[in-house]
Amino acid sequence: MSNSADSTSRPSRRFKPVRLLTGGVFALAGLIFWMSFNTAHGTNIRTDDSMLRLSDLIRERSRKNADLDESAAAVRSKVDTLAGRDNGNSAAQKKKMADLAAAAGTTPISGPGLTVTLNDAPPNATARIPGVPQPQPNDLVIHQQDLQAVVNALWQGGAKGIQVMDQRLISTSAVRCVGNTLLLQGRVYSPPYKVTAVGDRGALRKAVDASPAIQNYLQYVNAYGLGWKVDQHEAVTLPGYSGTVDLHYAKPLT
Repeated sequence: MSNSADSTSRPSRRFKPVRLLTGGVFALAGLIFWMSFNTAHGTNIRTDDSMLRLSDLIRERSRKNADLDESAAAVRSKVDTLAGRDNGNSAAQKKKMADLAAAAGTTPISGPGLTVTLNDAPPNATARIPGVPQPQPNDLVIHQQDLQAVVNALWQGGAKGIQVMDQRLISTSAVRCVGNTLLLQGRVYSPPYKVTAVGDRGALRKAVDASPAIQNYLQYVNAYGLGWKVDQHEAVTLPGYSGTVDLHYAKPLT
């Protein structure tokens, strides 16, 4: 702007720095109060009541889903029995159907195998190896990629069937972690997480030991005390998958 004098110009006003600072503080405080009210919607954000209610709701829905799975499995078993009795298939056709069901993971499977157990580190864990930095919160919990690494290694090792916690995996199963919980086929689980596979124990263990992702996880086991345990079984039985096998696709809005 020009500095030339003008009789019609507005006289300049000088603000003292203290007044500017005071005004800025009040403006910032007002903004913080407004954002807190807008976030809380009138509730007390200093308490965890809402989060506790959400956690309770998730657990209750998970229990209901488990009950529904059991009911659906019982009904499906009756339907399959009636269908197998009345469809007039030959023995060869029935055997083919049984083989397909076994490959799909909808029937129980037994045999030798092993169980891998992963667990969070203690909340107050510190570095256990000299020269290793102190852990961040994310260093002390099981992540989705850790579970996926174990499942992938077991499949690569020739597993005939895999169970995560108390659920059998099939081709459409997805292992997902939300926060520090596992979400699997509509049900929620907390650590420790157990992954059990049926197959040749030597081949399964070799595949687990050879996995680069698992080797990376084991570094955190040694550094911060994350849980890791491998148990071998001479015989173990995995249940058949009891959920729906229907495929769902996204549909465009018309």
